[in-house]
Amino acid sequence: MNAMGQRSRDGTPALQIEDLRKSFGKAEIIRGVNLSIGAGERHAVIGPNGAGKSTLFNLITGRFPPTSGKVRLHGADLAGLAPFQINRMGLSRSFQITNIFPNMTVFENVRCSLLWATGYRYSFWNMVNRSRALTEGAEAILEQINLTSRRNLPAGVLSYAEQRALEIGITIAGGANVIMLDEPTAGMSHSETDYIMDLIRKVTENKTLVMVEHDMGVVFGLADKISVLVYGEIIATGSPEAVRANPKVQEAYLGAVLEAEH
Repeated sequence: MNAMGQRSRDGTPALQIEDLRKSFGKAEIIRGVNLSIGAGERHAVIGPNGAGKSTLFNLITGRFPPTSGKVRLHGADLAGLAPFQINRMGLSRSFQITNIFPNMTVFENVRCSLLWATGYRYSFWNMVNRSRALTEGAEAILEQINLTSRRNLPAGVLSYAEQRALEIGITIAGGANVIMLDEPTAGMSHSETDYIMDLIRKVTENKTLVMVEHDMGVVFGLADKISVLVYGEIIATGSPEAVRANPKVQEAYLGAVLEAEH
């Protein structure tokens, strides 16, 4: 087991957020968030629109610098690191808007995401088509995300759910052990949502999952723990059952959401 895995096994959280704050001008968007997510945990962050969920994701992954506070990955302080450096430390994320290369094949999309993990770095003169490791790695991921039969199609012709599945495949390709998914089922039908839920459950086995999601069926179906973010503050963290029953959460957010879904 690698050093990250050993530290997590010894009790260090996979992700530790300490008094995290972010202001844009005079507007304080994230207001003192504290959160500890254990290794192997599936953790959902929920809250109303404008609560700061995407901003929190961007702070964790290095897209935004915090105004103050700390983010630690397996105990390592991420202060000042660029997103690509954080990714190489074992954290990978997807976005609300699907991020793929539509004119490349499904196989080529996955293979590109494997380049760094398999040691190619910036050696563009290497003949990637001849690399057995790249080919086998890409084929394994395609099998995981159920897209083997679509491998030679341009990614842009896939259905919406298949494109999201491909993006999840790209997200896990580098071998990250902390996976962050931003609204992975947004805009999907019930059958598409069920497909992506099953996929997420499979590809994040033995990994740490952090997701932002509005669909409460997905949240309660996947998450071990839930944190509720309202106006930049965590008002509750706990098991799905505890969060559902929390009067503060009912008042601030969850009651209205569950009522709207029925």
